[in-house]
Order: sequence, then structure tokens, then C-alpha cells
Amino acid sequence: MTYTNPSTTPRKSSRFDDYTLSEIRRAAETGIYDIRGGGTKRKVPSFDELLFMGASMSRYPLEGYREKCATGVVLGDRFASKPLELKIPITIAGMSFGSLSGPAKESLGRGATLAGTSTTTGDGGMTPEEREHSKLLVYQYLPSRYGMNPDDLRKADAIEIVVGQGAKPGGGGMLLGQKISERVAEMRTLPPGIDQRSACRHPDWTGPDDLAIKILELREITDWEKPIYIKVGGARPYYDTALAVKAGADVVVLDGMEGATAATQEVFIEHVGQPTIACIRPAVEALQELGMHHKVQLVLSGGIRNGADVAKAIALGADAVSIGTAALVAIGDNDPQWESEYNKLGTTAGAYDDWHEGTDPAGITTQDPERTRRLDPGVGGRRLANYLKVMALEAQTIARACGKSHIHNLEPEDLVALSVEAAAMARVPLAGTDWIPGQKGE
Repeated sequence: MTYTNPSTTPRKSSRFDDYTLSEIRRAAETGIYDIRGGGTKRKVPSFDELLFMGASMSRYPLEGYREKCATGVVLGDRFASKPLELKIPITIAGMSFGSLSGPAKESLGRGATLAGTSTTTGDGGMTPEEREHSKLLVYQYLPSRYGMNPDDLRKADAIEIVVGQGAKPGGGGMLLGQKISERVAEMRTLPPGIDQRSACRHPDWTGPDDLAIKILELREITDWEKPIYIKVGGARPYYDTALAVKAGADVVVLDGMEGATAATQEVFIEHVGQPTIACIRPAVEALQELGMHHKVQLVLSGGIRNGADVAKAIALGADAVSIGTAALVAIGDNDPQWESEYNKLGTTAGAYDDWHEGTDPAGITTQDPERTRRLDPGVGGRRLANYLKVMALEAQTIARACGKSHIHNLEPEDLVALSVEAAAMARVPLAGTDWIPGQKGE
């Protein structure tokens, strides 16, 4: 047996791992920070660390084929005369035409319509195809004001004022020049082929009092018909939610750090914001203290992938969830069938390293005409509708197992946590105990 002295065996640093070293070398060589799309790639506490306690003796489950479990939700009935009535509590997040191709935006609209839910425009305005194929379309109102006009506000079914985004709270949007085609440039009133960076704050207000005036202005433009959402990044969810309610929001959209973006600095994606699981309970607390829980609806986004995530978000107090990355995967993004082409780009399917470059082989996060023709909006829409249906059925299955006749009857006491961190963030007991870490008075 050969003995190897550990002191003479080379050992790499855990802090300066291969990726960190390569980033230091890249920065030293180029003098610029790294930009990419997608969401955080680091592991953070998540809904995977929560489990449901199904019914047994103390509670009775619902019979899946005989007893109904409803999934419908109404968003925006606080002040709007025409709130959104959704068949499922899963919506499509805002992703712009520019970051996404025209066929991709049309696919999202078709799929949402088939599933009985809403989709959202994103930065850059509303395309005719998107409006035509979206029964319920939410118009995003961003600091950039790209493509914004009163006519499109009136054409929308709701308006979402974007104050922040989970992947980059406090940061503005980016769109590299190779994705600014002639059409994108015309919609945004920009020169084609030139990198674009949006403002990080709205130009015509500096705080919640000014925002309240802006909301009234938007209500006047739309005859008080359209629900007004306010979207915030998951940084200070208690205060941001409370201020959004005070400003007059019908709906608060809360986006955790697992939410993705078309392009931003990687240091933003990986080091700014809070995990989605950490954001929801402070936001719910703010709504409860104001007496507005479920009166002002809370939509949670940031890394939602399946029906279990949907059910957990609702059990913790959300009224609905919003998906972005998962929706793109459903319509065909990062599909292994294009692996050889991803390899030519120096990446692999599932890495999302191509989102900001405009070279997506699947034709989704690109403006290249040849690539965009690869996506059939009809097929993409059906795929998305199938995926949304499965998510809703999974959430229903969990709700029935917990003895609930409506998915919104799920509650925190249906959950336990597998780690101390998840228990503290979600404010549910650590599994096998009645201990909720971090509770005041302990």
C-alpha cells in the first residue's frame, strides 16, 4: 500500500475555484464586467426545502375524481372595474419583444390564452401579434418608456408598473446591439445595432407619493377599467409591499432573485436581492397588517418551475405566481436538440449563456430571421398550454391531498421545512419539531 502525504498533495482553494480564477483572468484581460442573461446559478434556499403534510387521520383528503378542487383567481378587483379573471393561478411574466423574438412572444400569448391565464408585454412595447393572440394581456410600464403610448395602455387588460426586478433590484435593463433589429429599434425609438441600457428608476417620480399620482393618471387614461400592478424586486419586500399598497396598487408582483433577465451584469444576478422563499412572508405580513391580504393580490415570481412550487407559494400567502424561464423552456428554449449549435457557441443547452447574445439556436431569445423561423408559434403555444395544465393539475393534487376544496385554502400550517434556513425564511416549523427559527420572543 502506497502512502501519500496529504501535505504534498496539491489542493485547490474552495474560495478561488476554477470559475473564479477564470473570471479574474477574463476581467484582467478585457477590463470589462461580465454580462449574461438568465437567473442565478448559485444554490440558495428554495421551495425544494419545504414539504407538505398530507391528510391522514386528523384531516381527510379529497377524492380526486369526485370532489372538486378549484384553481381560479381574480386579480385586480380593489379599484379596477374590469379585473382579470384567471382559470389558473399561474401567469406569464413580462419578457420584452427585443429580448425575445416575435414568434416567441406570440407563442406565450397563444399558450396563456389556451390555458385561461394572462401574459405580459415586457420592456419595449406591445406587438400586434402579441395583442391578437393574448386574450388577457398585461402591459408593462417601465422606466425606459420604450414603445409606451396611451393607445396601447387602453388596449391592455392590465398595467404593470415595474419598479424592480428580482435578477437586478436597483438596476436597469440591458439589450445588446445585436438584438436591436430595425423593428425593435423602431418600436423603442433607438438606433439599430447599438447597445441599449434602460434607466433604473422612473423619470417622473421619486417616491410613493409621486407614484400614487402616477397611478391616478393611468387610471384616468384607462377609465378606471384596468387593474394596476406594481412589480418590485425581492430586496425589502415588507416595506416595498406596504408602500405599493399605500400608493394604490390593485396587485403587487414580487420577484425573487431566482428570477431571470435578458441581460445584466453577472455580479447583479448572483449577489443582489433575496431568494424567493425569503421574500414572500414579509410581503404577506405587510398586507396582513394593512388589512389588505387577498384584497390586494400578491403574485410571486422567481424560479417557479412546477405545481409543487405553485402550491407552496400559495400556501405561504400568494394569490398567484408568474413564470418566465420555465415558460421559455416549455416553448422550446435551450432544447437539447440544438446541443451541437450550443456547443459551437461555447456553451451547452440549459446554461442560458446565449440569451444576451442574440444567437439562440431555438429562435426564442434572438432577432436573427433565420433562427426565429425555427419556432412555430402554434406549436410553441400548445406546448406552453400543456405545461401550464400540468402545473395546475399538480397543484390541485397537492391541495386535495391536504383536504382543500380550493387551492387558495392551502396555508402555512400545511408545510414543514427540511432546513433551519428554509424554516426561518418561510416561517414554518422545522420537520419533526414545532420550532420556527427566528421567531420574536424566543
